[in-house]
Amino acid sequence: MFQVTKLSSHLTLLATVAFGASLAAQVQTIVPPPVPGAKPATVEHIKVHSAAIEGNLEGEPADRDVIVYLPPSYKHDEGRRYPVVYALHGYFIGAEQWSGEIHVPQTIEGAIAQGAGEMIVVLPDSKTVYLGSFYSSSATTGDFERFISHDLVAYVDAHYRTLPTRESRGLVGHSMGGYGASRIGMRHSDVFGALYIMSPCCLSPMTSGGPGPADDMKQRTLESEKNAATAKSPTELAAVSPGFAAAPYATAAAWAPDPKNPPLYFDLPTKDGIPQPEIMAKLTANAPLALVDQYIGN
Repeated sequence: MFQVTKLSSHLTLLATVAFGASLAAQVQTIVPPPVPGAKPATVEHIKVHSAAIEGNLEGEPADRDVIVYLPPSYKHDEGRRYPVVYALHGYFIGAEQWSGEIHVPQTIEGAIAQGAGEMIVVLPDSKTVYLGSFYSSSATTGDFERFISHDLVAYVDAHYRTLPTRESRGLVGHSMGGYGASRIGMRHSDVFGALYIMSPCCLSPMTSGGPGPADDMKQRTLESEKNAATAKSPTELAAVSPGFAAAPYATAAAWAPDPKNPPLYFDLPTKDGIPQPEIMAKLTANAPLALVDQYIGN
């Protein structure tokens, strides 16, 4: 597991690319042994429409894939209501791949068999054309923060037997999802009463520095700028930016949206490899450690 202080203090837009090999290792998780006698959970694959994502400039679909895990007693104890845990996946992957990494429903079934309280677990998919929404509010990608904190919660409460109170809702996140849980948790404490944040990215304001030789970093920055300048659409840019190479565009779309800058509708924080203070300020404004003082009460 990454140390939060190390990851957050050194992360930059292009450091995400540099960390690509390490981050990719997140998918190689150990499969825990099945718990004898564990009863099966019910798995439902649904789509949830989000008004908050409608009309985004990037063309992200407002109908989002969601995986719902219902505890063993759900179908039989029809008068019972359950707490809900919402679990946010990391960058590069979606809910389906993350479900494989965390080995659900087996791990849910095993935990309940070993005495954990029964609950509903919800995995929403927030992958975008650049492989991640960062669970933020953006005219370019759509308001994924409100999708999680409002649209998704409202749908689950309306369609499943939940305990619809903040005390009975938990928010979990890993990596980019840890950032999302930090951001959404502090800003929507009226919705979520408990947070579990694993190896979150992007807690600190991003800087112009980063790991690795300075010349290599500048070259990657210039290449990112060049690709963005010549792309005629988000899908075209994504096609020439596989994997973590799309991270600078994902964060720019999430934190520096620009409706007046077609066809990509975002501003990169560098020009000719030189940081642009006004755009860097927008990124800083979205860092949880820059926001937290405003939400101490929450």
